[in-house]
Formats: sequence, C-alpha cells, structure tokens
Amino acid sequence: MNYLSINDIDSLSTWVKEAISLKKQPKKHKALGSDKTIGLLFFNNSLRTRLSTQKAAMNLGMEVIVMNFGSEGWALEYADGTVMDQGTSEHIKEAAQVISQYCDIIAIRAFAGLKDKELDETEEVLNGFKTYASVPIVNMESSVGHPLQALTDAITLEEHNFKNNPKVVLSWAPHPRALPHAVANSFIQMMQKQNAEFVITHPEGYDLDPNITKDSKIEYDQEKALENADFVYVKNWSSYTDYGQIKSQDKNWEMTLKKLGKAKFMHCLPVRRNVVVADEVLDSEQSLVIEQANNRTYAAQLVLKKILEDLK
Repeated sequence: MNYLSINDIDSLSTWVKEAISLKKQPKKHKALGSDKTIGLLFFNNSLRTRLSTQKAAMNLGMEVIVMNFGSEGWALEYADGTVMDQGTSEHIKEAAQVISQYCDIIAIRAFAGLKDKELDETEEVLNGFKTYASVPIVNMESSVGHPLQALTDAITLEEHNFKNNPKVVLSWAPHPRALPHAVANSFIQMMQKQNAEFVITHPEGYDLDPNITKDSKIEYDQEKALENADFVYVKNWSSYTDYGQIKSQDKNWEMTLKKLGKAKFMHCLPVRRNVVVADEVLDSEQSLVIEQANNRTYAAQLVLKKILEDLK
C-alpha cells in the first residue's frame, strides 16, 4: 500500500473518524511499528511535515531515519539511459533499492520546480521511488499534491463542522514568491469527496489544472464567493496556464476579518502575516491554523497505521 494521493483513500469519512479516534489514544497502537523503520527523505524544507510525521511514527513505535537530500545526499539522476557525466552522482534505480534495505516505509517530500509543467506532472522523484523501491511510499508533498495536508484538513473540518452542507471556500491570496499548486490541488480533490457547498475563488489567470478542478465552482469575485461561508481556506499558488509565473500581487485579495465574516479560517502554514492574511484573523478565535498543525500528526499516523497493518 502506498499513499501518494488523497484519491488513495477508499472512504474519506471512515478515515477521518478513525483519525479522530487515534487522536484520543495516540499510543494505543505502539506495538504495531515496534520492529519497523521509516525513512523520511526531504528534497525541500519542512517544519510541520517533518515533525508531525516523525511524531506519528514514534506514536506507532517506529524508528525514524531522516535525510535532507539538499544538503546531505548525492544529486540523483532519474532518466533512463543517461550518460552521467554531468552534475548527478547517483541514479534513482540504485538509491531507491538501497534505501529500501534500510527502511520498511519511505516518505518523500519533493516540491515542483515550477519551470517545466510536463516534468513536474510526471512526479519524477515520487514516481521514481515508487518504481524502484521495494517498500511502501508516502507522499509528504510532491509536485502535484499534498495528501497528508488534505487529510489533515478533512479531519479539522469534521471537528468544527455543525452543518449538513457547510459552505467551504478556497481563496487565493497574494504572495511575493511563486508557489506550487500541491496544497490547493489536494484540498480540491478532498472537498470533491465531501457533502458541502465548495467554491474556489481567485483572480483571472490563476485557474488551476482543469483535470483537478473538474466541475468545482469557480468564482473570480472574492467578495461574492465569501458570502455566507462557514470555512475559508486561504492559499497562494502561481499561474498554471503561464506555468510558475506570478500574474498578480493584488493586495486586495489578502484575507481580513471583515471579509471572513463569521467563517472559520484555515491555512496549512507557514503563512506570511499581513500579506496573505491579516494579524487580526490569525490571532482571532476564528483561526484554526494551530489545530490544523496539530492534526498533521494524526493524519500521518493514520496513514502509517494502515500501511503497517497492510505489511503484516
């Protein structure tokens, strides 16, 4: 069993209920991973993902190995038939097989380069390990998706939702850097599994991959989209059509308390205060960001638990 996409979940509501149950007794299944090792491979920086996944593994009794490829590992080659006389020192074929001998599960974090859309969408790093590793693979954020975050968000929504059909809005926000689409993509895919009124709002020119948004409602007027919202999830992403470009830094899209209304505020963190969202929102009782961060542990723990059970 691999966990590469939110679509790997067979029943989201069942998984969410199980994660909430795990949260009440996080050490209940500590014997499950007592003789197992997880390798966390980071090709990009991390705070919540690293610490929460490590804690999740420890809650299950696992040993944890962490490697930061950016500063510690050899530069990997992924293409077949390459004459490796340039910058790369080791091929994914050997690296994945070797790491598989040291670990029972491999978890990988490798962002989009935002230069070549076609290359990013091949999920070169994630699929390279999936192809050549002999152990299960977990996606800790890839070029296209962040399924651990999406599961976390589903848990958080369930804990704070008191309606049969809540209105959930995913709103773009300005950011000084070009950011990938992974969090937004997985959040959309997760919301498509929910019984909710779901709206995506962003400036024109920031439409995401239509193969992911599908028939989700898209509203270019942020104020209209936010009307009567129960939850507002804010995230920046760069252009998909003009891949990786910043088409707008319109400060009017920053989330304020006035815009938020009575809705709960969500964001995956890290977040740039007073650029993406105002202090008054983050510091208010309507903000769920710290609870989301806490739920990262239980999302990861549930995924690892299911993989460990599958290995038995």
